[in-house]
Amino acid sequence: MPDDLFNHVKVSVMCTLLCACAAKTESPVLAPGEPKSATTEILETGAATLQPKPPIAALNAYLDGFHFYNGHPQAQMEAHHYCSILNEDVIQCVIFDGNTKTAKIMGVEYIVDERLFAALPDSEKALWHSHGYEVASGQLVAPGIPAPAEHALMERLAHTYGKTWHTWHTDQDKRLPLGVPQLMMGFTADGQSDPAMIHQRNQRLHLDAAAIKANRADIQVPRADPKANAWQHGNVIQIQDPTGQEIHSHPGAPTAAEQNSRSSQ
Repeated sequence: MPDDLFNHVKVSVMCTLLCACAAKTESPVLAPGEPKSATTEILETGAATLQPKPPIAALNAYLDGFHFYNGHPQAQMEAHHYCSILNEDVIQCVIFDGNTKTAKIMGVEYIVDERLFAALPDSEKALWHSHGYEVASGQLVAPGIPAPAEHALMERLAHTYGKTWHTWHTDQDKRLPLGVPQLMMGFTADGQSDPAMIHQRNQRLHLDAAAIKANRADIQVPRADPKANAWQHGNVIQIQDPTGQEIHSHPGAPTAAEQNSRSSQ
């Protein structure tokens, strides 16, 4: 990507984050606990005013996409990514379950360029998922920035891989971060994601799915490394949830058997 175009992308993304999101997505759970006291409010205001927060300020890119539990592809959810571009090859994101002040931190995602990914050991590659399909399908979006800037950003992301861990499973109606981190994956083919989930997100953000997909038709999506997206080959790496609660599916989502069948076609 030319430097001037990349700079345009960065400026556009930062401007977007400074503005209120066009459509609010509230967290699906309310954490237990007493309301903030006046003392807490004062301390919070003082900290906001007096304490510098360079790492937080660096989270200047907003991406909206979808994840599913590795080993449970039918359990899907929307994920709001607030990201910091560390350099040309590494991006780090904090993942929330919404885009309002009360959103809960669901987890983290680390994103690396295909060049760095290619150098990883095969055992490590199994923990990562490709982003090519998410970009080409229009599932991954950067709400609010100008179309040329988003196109350039997506062209870059199509050549990356993500490693994602969720720590607070609010999609499973857990009001506290119970259990252990869960490895998450991204979709790689048509028919894997719940159409109703995608449609609801697009309606809320006023997105034209067909137009987005058509606008990205010129993006060259590389073939994913066969060692990534390990779930497709039956290599499921997942830590069992010690809370004993089963992971429930998103209504209407394909079953695990249907997912495996479609990914092998």
